[in-house]
Amino acid sequence: MKKNCSVGGQAVIEGVMMMGSKGIATAVRKVDGKIAVNSEEFVPYSKRNKFLRIPIIRGFVSLIESLIIGINTLNYSASFFEDNEGQEESKFDKWFENTFKDKGEKILTAITLTISLLLSILLFVVLPNICANLFKKKGIENTVILNIIEGIIRVGIFLIYIIFIGRMKDINRLFQYHGAEHKTIFCYENEEELTPENAQKYCRFHPRCGTNFLFLVMIVSILLFSLTGWDSLWKRILYRILLLPIVSGITYELIKWMGRSSSSIAKIMAAPGLALQRFTTREPDFTQLEVAIKALKTAEGIQDEKNIDEV
Repeated sequence: MKKNCSVGGQAVIEGVMMMGSKGIATAVRKVDGKIAVNSEEFVPYSKRNKFLRIPIIRGFVSLIESLIIGINTLNYSASFFEDNEGQEESKFDKWFENTFKDKGEKILTAITLTISLLLSILLFVVLPNICANLFKKKGIENTVILNIIEGIIRVGIFLIYIIFIGRMKDINRLFQYHGAEHKTIFCYENEEELTPENAQKYCRFHPRCGTNFLFLVMIVSILLFSLTGWDSLWKRILYRILLLPIVSGITYELIKWMGRSSSSIAKIMAAPGLALQRFTTREPDFTQLEVAIKALKTAEGIQDEKNIDEV
């Protein structure tokens, strides 16, 4: 890679969100074929507060920020495909708007984030731990082995989940936009002109992808959770929840290092996550690459006014 940049992104419904030097930009292909682009300035908390720049701490803060941004941009993209014509607003919607007014969107984001985190803890912390405990009842007492078993179960649940949702038509298109995001970033990093033709030739697997992050979280968690012993179910769950900020922080630092490094160790560490991207990305077409390029250009302040509706 020639260009040293930290552009990142996320696939949304019929579009792509990019975070660049000029802020956040979300490009969505509307039903009429035009591309709508929403851009806003963004300064990460880690750049506003010295304490939040400390390694590991900045990783957890960045994770929470990414989750909030992800929910907001998904809601933005979904707004183009809501079919509310002729439907009367429900009593709950009216009550919610009247009660929270301008704060309604932030409240909804907080509720969505809380529910998402609770479901993630249930699926990837509680369930694997309960399953691993069955092996203890069979006579396995070694804490490290039990944590490795728990980690393998966690990875298995993650794979089954990804493969299952990938069979859905809408999610398959989301994965195509995920591939478009990666190819566009690769094209930009290699300082080629940002065109669908140039972007298409690049790999759809990127070392800084969130899929790599999730896989490394599972590996790092095995090492850290092994230090907590194997007490009662509620103590194990509590220890894991309390250690999640440290796990995510360490993983964030590893991802940043892997993105900069071309060493053999970095490539070996990135290999499983890159392999997992075979399930979370699909080959995009030129129209999807065009959307990703619009988002990246806007996020980096590169002017391109062709067929864009600025929001």
